[in-house]
Amino acid sequence: MIMAYRPQLWQIAPLILLALLGAFATACSKSVATGEQSQGMPSIPVKIEVARSVAVSDTTDYVATLKSRDATILMPQVEGQITAIGVRSGDHVKRGTALMQIDPLKQQATVTSQEQAKAAAQANLAWAKQQYDRTSALAAAGVVAKQDLDQAKSALDNAQAQVSALDAQVQEQQVQLHYYRVSAPADGIVGDIPVRVGDRVTTSTVLTTIDQPGSLEAYVYVPVERSAQLKAGIPVEILDGASHVVADSHVSFISPEVDNTTQTVLIKAQIANHEDRLRHLQFIRARVVWGTRKGLTVPILAVSRLGGQYFAFVAEDQGGKLVAHQKPLRIGDIVGNDYVVLEGVKPGDKLIVSGTQYLVDGAPVAPQS
Repeated sequence: MIMAYRPQLWQIAPLILLALLGAFATACSKSVATGEQSQGMPSIPVKIEVARSVAVSDTTDYVATLKSRDATILMPQVEGQITAIGVRSGDHVKRGTALMQIDPLKQQATVTSQEQAKAAAQANLAWAKQQYDRTSALAAAGVVAKQDLDQAKSALDNAQAQVSALDAQVQEQQVQLHYYRVSAPADGIVGDIPVRVGDRVTTSTVLTTIDQPGSLEAYVYVPVERSAQLKAGIPVEILDGASHVVADSHVSFISPEVDNTTQTVLIKAQIANHEDRLRHLQFIRARVVWGTRKGLTVPILAVSRLGGQYFAFVAEDQGGKLVAHQKPLRIGDIVGNDYVVLEGVKPGDKLIVSGTQYLVDGAPVAPQS
């Protein structure tokens, strides 16, 4: 019978030890080579700016509505059918210019009827006066009793009162007739005319607008949480779509009430409309400047964003060489071409503002002039 040979542990232990020593030596040689290669990496040329504390404006942007201080919305004071429109949208008109005519025939008939009634009352007054004069003469001669004189005086007074009442009614109806002619209340430019000849209008129908070129007011609604910071005179900047300031102003009015629906406080700022660049009822961005404070800013191009977190590279001395280290940032508003930094860097840090797309954490850098 043949027995299988099994080596003893003491016989193979030296072989296992030699194998482990060989693997360790290989790993050490690779590690040394890698370290030499890392230390031999060329420095990446970058531009560096020293972070300094600067004055930063504390601002908030809101959507504002511009309203003309001299815009008039025309609505009729009477009901009826439009029979004529004498102007077009965009026409420049003077105060008192006839704009539209509402059918006045029914009102003219009313005025005529009242005038005729007044004429009849005046005739009755004249007769009552004659009767009173005649009775007064007879009473003086003792021909008629004092009671007849009193009755004649009462009839004269009633006739006089009736004439006065009808005279007031005629004047009222004549004023009402004047409302059927819609005139310009001031000099200005005719706006949109949404009605046409033949349309029936009521006292709530908008006929057109008369706009006078000039100053505007920005209506800004500020959340009630910031109402304690509102003060008259706070700067307000009007911005265009490219965030350029097109007008400077200040808070001229603060509402004493809070809007119950939106929980906001209305503020107003007067805007000088140079060159008519702004329009009545235009939506625009208004920036309220609450004040200034000390803070740091970082160029937008120097900031990267990963997973919703903002980062910037800071050059730090490491063994006599500058090395880039990635720092997480907490940023605030944008001021010009910079981010306002709330947390992450401090004054004196060397911010890398160029070449960041080639950097990784720990990469050596060389500052450029």
